[in-house]
Amino acid sequence: MNRKMLFHILEPTSAGTLTAHEGLRLVKSGASVQEHKFALYLLVDESDGIIADAKFQAFGPPELIAAGDAACLLLVRKSYEGARRITASLIEKQLGAELPLVNLVLEAIEGAVNQCMDIPLEEKLVTPDAMQEMLAETGQYPGWEQLQPLEKKTVIAQLIAQDIQPYVALDAGGVEVLEVEGDEVRIAYSGSCTTCYSATGSTLDAIQQIMRAKIYPSLTVIPQLS
Repeated sequence: MNRKMLFHILEPTSAGTLTAHEGLRLVKSGASVQEHKFALYLLVDESDGIIADAKFQAFGPPELIAAGDAACLLLVRKSYEGARRITASLIEKQLGAELPLVNLVLEAIEGAVNQCMDIPLEEKLVTPDAMQEMLAETGQYPGWEQLQPLEKKTVIAQLIAQDIQPYVALDAGGVEVLEVEGDEVRIAYSGSCTTCYSATGSTLDAIQQIMRAKIYPSLTVIPQLS
């Protein structure tokens, strides 16, 4: 069992229940199989459908506790529609391991989302919430200007895999780096990103800002649209 799993099992930050607050809808949902049970509690802002808090209770093996904790951390600050896009692979990526009972967590999420469908969502798209959170982070890759093009491509590919791809995947999309020439980064989309208008708008802007914040402030991201 790896360290990520142990952390979520021994010190789950989202274990517990929630109580209702003014303006926030308390949503309860659960799932079970044989003796294993999972309960999910959400507080959802009734003005915009954003999940303000998430807690869980799990009765089963340690892996179910870890899955519940990781899922709750992913749910907070997402819209209920974004919550629906959380997949087993994304939860497992957070923990670095396969989870035999992760479907209980997904079933509970689906049940919670179905209780929120009457809440209006803001008309905006739609860079995934977790990507937006990264835009405030600042930093610069040490010695970036001295790296060779292949080295730069490797650095950017690692950033995409770790900080961008998991959240683009929530919308069944994909991103890969094609080449780096000077301060220009050429990327290619796959999946739903190839037909989404935000691929040249809000999603592209977010990808560029993340790269500028975490690698080098003058980077320009150019998508290959053919």
